[in-house]
Amino acid sequence: MNTEQIEFWQGSFGKEYTDRNTFSVEQLDQIYKEQYGVTRTEMNEQFVGQLAECRTLEVGCNVGNILLHLQSIGFNDLYGVELQPYAVEKAKERTNHINVLQGSAFDLPFKDRYFPLVYTSGVLIHLSPDHIAMVMDEMYRVSNRYIWGFEYYSDHYEEINYHGQSGKMWKSDFVSLFVSRYPDLQIVKETKYKYVKNDNVDQMYLLEKRIE
Repeated sequence: MNTEQIEFWQGSFGKEYTDRNTFSVEQLDQIYKEQYGVTRTEMNEQFVGQLAECRTLEVGCNVGNILLHLQSIGFNDLYGVELQPYAVEKAKERTNHINVLQGSAFDLPFKDRYFPLVYTSGVLIHLSPDHIAMVMDEMYRVSNRYIWGFEYYSDHYEEINYHGQSGKMWKSDFVSLFVSRYPDLQIVKETKYKYVKNDNVDQMYLLEKRIE
């Protein structure tokens, strides 16, 4: 699978993004506090703090910022898949006891239902509306129970100009996309976080497969 977005992120822009978005737990918490009025650690604890014993996969982990946050609150069976080889190497350098693999969200290298918890953070927004269903299908396939996400929110699919680039970023109601595609998913928790300095909104959600 190759797309315009994959080529973009594997190029020089992706490397520059990685370099400017490598943060410690403390640094990222400060950024979140300034942007949303709440830290990322606090968000994580509210949504998945009770799931720390779960084997967990981040799809699109980049350098492991969020994996490190989860590790700091007690998660100890963590995996990440990242498309960009440069980011994978940086993630491996800065993490311990976290399994980071180079791979594509279109073909996750894991068996069905392997992870109790699968998540993205700022990744689905970079997938074209023409291709996002394939990644959602892969996330659903490898999840045994939970799907967790934090993404830009809009009540409709909306393209965003991204650093002067078109066709690289969108926002949507990703909860609705998931639950409409997979009828057995139910919403456990959903919060919309308004930015402190403007009216933009991001959405965090935890979805669960109904157990029959």
